[in-house]
Amino acid sequence: MHGRQGGGTPACERCGGTVAPDGYCWDCGVAQAAFRSRVEVTAGGAAGVSDRGKRREVNADAMAVTTAGAWTIGVVCDGVSMSPRSERAARLAAEVASDALASALRAGTVPEVALEDATLRAGRAVAALAVAPEEAPACTFVAGVAGPGGLWCAWIGDSRAYWLPDEGLAIALTEDDTGELDALTGWLGAGSGEPVPRVRSGRPAVPGRLLLCTDGLWRYLPGAEALRDRLASAPGSRGGGGPLDGARSLVGYALDAGGHDNVTALLLPVPADVPPRAGATGGV
Repeated sequence: MHGRQGGGTPACERCGGTVAPDGYCWDCGVAQAAFRSRVEVTAGGAAGVSDRGKRREVNADAMAVTTAGAWTIGVVCDGVSMSPRSERAARLAAEVASDALASALRAGTVPEVALEDATLRAGRAVAALAVAPEEAPACTFVAGVAGPGGLWCAWIGDSRAYWLPDEGLAIALTEDDTGELDALTGWLGAGSGEPVPRVRSGRPAVPGRLLLCTDGLWRYLPGAEALRDRLASAPGSRGGGGPLDGARSLVGYALDAGGHDNVTALLLPVPADVPPRAGATGGV
């Protein structure tokens, strides 16, 4: 049984070797199960939770959240399990896209263009991880931006975005890139070529939350209304509980329901773009 080496450096769970900062053993190359088994992040009123789940050895989900002036930015990626080092692909894609979005929005780039460019940069970064065509990592991708004028999202794969208004109709903003038997038809890396995301935007008349999540959550709660109901029942929700409470509640539901996969939920607050009007539906 391995734990820590004499100097306090984590020891590899398999061989006892030195674990690198990215969670891999320098000696045998094995990803460490304890690395990123549970991650919580907050920024600018947004919050996310990612959990390894109950049946996976490694958390191959990744997320990033940041702010850029009046903009709140979130990215969620899910490493494709059939590809090697998919957890590295997901982490790199989330980091690259988040940084690219922040830089572009600060420079005044419109969100649609910023999202397309960030997806392209993330895809190229993941593609560069391949050491050979048969050893190319891959991941899904969904990014969201909330700020002046509304909300925007872009995606490739089956990680999803949902609009969850405080009032009115909650809806899914994305459509899975899948074919027969839910097989993925879109991803970053692994010979996918230059990524071209689908982009959707909205100008909500009421405030709410933009949820970005992996299939480890939506396979247990696929409906937008069910997701919002779960948020409404989160501890502290009636007393003004924050987005971290909501993200914890969503992830906790998936774990309690079986937790067969990694699960990630990231919530971005979205202000109303225009004053509420009589009969407003909350739609985008």
